[in-house]
Amino acid sequence: MLNLRCAKEDLLEAVNIVNKAVSGRTTLPILECILLTARKDGLVLTGNDLEMGIETAPIDATIEQQGNVAIEAKLFNDIIRRLNGEEVLLSVDEQYQITIQSGSSCFHIMGQNGDDFPVLTDVERTDEYRMKQADLKDMIRQTIFSIAQGGSKPVLTGELLELKQNCLQVVSVDGYRISFRKSPIIAAQEETEVIVPGKTLTELQKILSQEEDDELSLYFTEKHILFDLGSAVLVSRLVEGEYIRYAQSFSADYKTKIIVRKDEMIQSLERASLVSRDNRKTPVRLEITQGNLTITSRSDMGNAREEVAVETEGEGLQIAFNPRYLIEALRAIDEEEVQIHFTASLSPCTILPLEGDRFRYLILPLRM
Repeated sequence: MLNLRCAKEDLLEAVNIVNKAVSGRTTLPILECILLTARKDGLVLTGNDLEMGIETAPIDATIEQQGNVAIEAKLFNDIIRRLNGEEVLLSVDEQYQITIQSGSSCFHIMGQNGDDFPVLTDVERTDEYRMKQADLKDMIRQTIFSIAQGGSKPVLTGELLELKQNCLQVVSVDGYRISFRKSPIIAAQEETEVIVPGKTLTELQKILSQEEDDELSLYFTEKHILFDLGSAVLVSRLVEGEYIRYAQSFSADYKTKIIVRKDEMIQSLERASLVSRDNRKTPVRLEITQGNLTITSRSDMGNAREEVAVETEGEGLQIAFNPRYLIEALRAIDEEEVQIHFTASLSPCTILPLEGDRFRYLILPLRM
């Protein structure tokens, strides 16, 4: 049925990757498994929860007998992680009993017929979009926090990926804020936009490389997206529906502008919000005067006041926000300084880079 040997380290790395596509809650036991496939070119691991699937590139293995078997993912991961040998021997008999040997350990575990495991959706690789893995990893980190958590608009539980003019634009909206990121991409002729589930991007972010030279390729169909990382392939369903027209929410007009050191503002917001247990009911107030930003917070527990030196332009202003929304947006920015535009006390603010248009964050205020 199957017989092979491989390095424990390589096997564990592959298990950690495909585990991200294993279903945690399902009525189909096969979806709680990892598929092991021994091929002529090595051992391939697959996880698939029917919404998202991950398949590794073949890992080096001595294949004595080709075949496949499905094994319960959590148990397999726990066993491989704790083995004390450097090499793992795997064999499967005709009743799908899996023998795992390494170092001083030997396990006999019941598996399932690998032919019953759902295959990954076939995505035709015609139009290719290519970019650095590190860039996409950063873009997800810098936007994923503002997707909607459930609610009446399923499209907002995903992120909009727009591919146009040799750029990838990633957008998330939760009804209170908009996060926008932009990065160059080597694009196919076709321009397209899709909505990718937040869960898919959260798991993809964990396996994307930070190495400068590592790239990935993206491919699309009407209902699926494929990310080819070289070491693994991730296929996901897309969220169906039309995304909101977010671009019109951003305006170039403003009446008040500040330039502020990002870290100083984050720390002041964090300290000011310590006296509030519920950021939605107890906002922080921002008062902008010439060269100064005063942040105050008041609740039944007490009050706090912080002052931050800023460069100002335009009118003075008082405005209130949920501090978490400001903090999360500022933390996602890698630059030391940002500019923030305001128009009125009940209008959104927009956080922008000092130069260029690589990011924009829009946040709705709260009534004072």
